[in-house]
Amino acid sequence: MTIIQSIILGIVQGATEFLPISSSGHVVLVPHLLGWQIPEQDAFIFNIMVQAATLIAVFSYFWQDVFNIIRVTWNALTHNRLFSDPEAQLGLFLILATIPAGLVGITLNSFFEQIFANPIFAAIFLLVTAALLIFAEQAGKRDRKLEDIHWKDALWIGIFQILALLPGISRSGATITGGMVRDFDRPAAARFSFLISIPLMMAAGVKATYEFIAMPNTTAAVPVYLAGCIAAAIVGYFSMKWLMRFLNERSLYWFAGYCLLFATINLIKFIL
Repeated sequence: MTIIQSIILGIVQGATEFLPISSSGHVVLVPHLLGWQIPEQDAFIFNIMVQAATLIAVFSYFWQDVFNIIRVTWNALTHNRLFSDPEAQLGLFLILATIPAGLVGITLNSFFEQIFANPIFAAIFLLVTAALLIFAEQAGKRDRKLEDIHWKDALWIGIFQILALLPGISRSGATITGGMVRDFDRPAAARFSFLISIPLMMAAGVKATYEFIAMPNTTAAVPVYLAGCIAAAIVGYFSMKWLMRFLNERSLYWFAGYCLLFATINLIKFIL
């Protein structure tokens, strides 16, 4: 992988991580469309590392929320009010929502690495993302705010996050769908979606960093990977900022249409 390829893929990752159009699907399919030959193991590790880099965007945009959740949860824990303080419960719900995907990801890690190696799966699963977004708009009443969240809602959204372990299924798309199916409005579902990405991305980032260090050409690859991570973090912040404004006024159908179009283009290319 060259620095130019890394930066381009970092921009793609940052632009698509928070938009419900699957960053993993794009990072897998874009090199295929451009004819880049990137080793499977390198591509998998790079994909996870640039995903983890977008955490900088999450912290930058939601730093007040994150700080407040940690502060309130810690105070409630030290004063034995963890289950009686509504604000502290949100911290617990964020942890609860990350458990399903975390367990499945650890258990079936080798399986997901194999799936990532085949771009056809990414194109097919993009169609699943489109179906999820359409389902969210059709099924949800959109009359609940994040303050109304219950542990059952968090667990339900966490189960939807398992789908995002597959390339082509958008993590934000799946979790926003999970929230909207539970009747949360779009901004509330998106906010919870982005917040629950923090623990999972941190864990994945630590693992990817360990695997990166174990690579035989680590020293030479540092500037290449770092360029992609910086690009992903910067673009990710502006992508998230734009999406939060967009969801206040418009539906997910636009993203569903894009997923259908991008998946179709790739599938046609595979057939031809």
